[in-house]
Amino acid sequence: MKQGDYVVRKSYGGDILFRIEAIVRQTAILKGVDYRLLADAPLSDLVVVRQPETSSAAVAAKIKEHESLRRFRRQEGEAESFRSDTESVDDAEAYRQETANPPSGYFEMPGRVLHLDGDGAYLRKSMALYAQMNVPADCIHCHESVMPEVIGRLLPQVRPDIVVITGHDGVLKNRPYASLRPLSSYKNSVHFVQAVRAARAYEPNKDNLIIVAGACQSHFEALLMAGANFASSPRRVMIHALDPVVVAIKASRTPFREPIHLTEAIRGTICGAEGMGGVETFGKRRLGTPRPGWNAKKIVPAYGA
Repeated sequence: MKQGDYVVRKSYGGDILFRIEAIVRQTAILKGVDYRLLADAPLSDLVVVRQPETSSAAVAAKIKEHESLRRFRRQEGEAESFRSDTESVDDAEAYRQETANPPSGYFEMPGRVLHLDGDGAYLRKSMALYAQMNVPADCIHCHESVMPEVIGRLLPQVRPDIVVITGHDGVLKNRPYASLRPLSSYKNSVHFVQAVRAARAYEPNKDNLIIVAGACQSHFEALLMAGANFASSPRRVMIHALDPVVVAIKASRTPFREPIHLTEAIRGTICGAEGMGGVETFGKRRLGTPRPGWNAKKIVPAYGA
């Protein structure tokens, strides 16, 4: 058994697929492959998985991911249809007339995301989903411990509408429920809280800058108190790698004059309300007109070459 091996834990029935990040004496430091969980386990409790993609843990996670993302995309489509149906007759007719002629139609400006992630593999999955949903995103891979410094440096440069602060987390072993209040009971929640505070110091208004923060079993209450709009994990459960991304996309694509539908935003995640929660927040999408477009053959140069 070595660093980089894929393993499952016998004591948990092999429910989650992990990658060995490091081995210290006879203990392995583990990172979840599909879930944002940081854990450790004795080597004697681990079983090496030779074909991780076809393991029962990976297949179960992929099925859940596929079903949740399909539901999320359907929700987004239904939301657009509902907005069209509820426009006034004049507005709806004007919209149809504008969009019928592409040069003078509307264009969409979703909110821009700055995504900080403690895991490079999760970051690549996140980037793929942002691209699929046409959400502009600047994605940075950095360790959780340096996120407060990195976020303070990047915010004035990127000037995003939405910030995602995520990576790996977990409740430390042998902690009774009553002791889950201190941040010292969590592996990385303190770094997420400090990063949220740094972001909120830059922009105090929760509607001007939307913050989505946390990972598996993160200190939900502390993250909200620090200034996050959405956070994990209300029931201290594991969250999927894409759960913070789903919430950020919902915020990005909700019109700026409308509040984000909390139930829909949370229902669209893979973990649901036990893993993600938040407070009332307005969206970030704007429409503009006319639709950009030009024909080089019809442009008359203003200056000679």
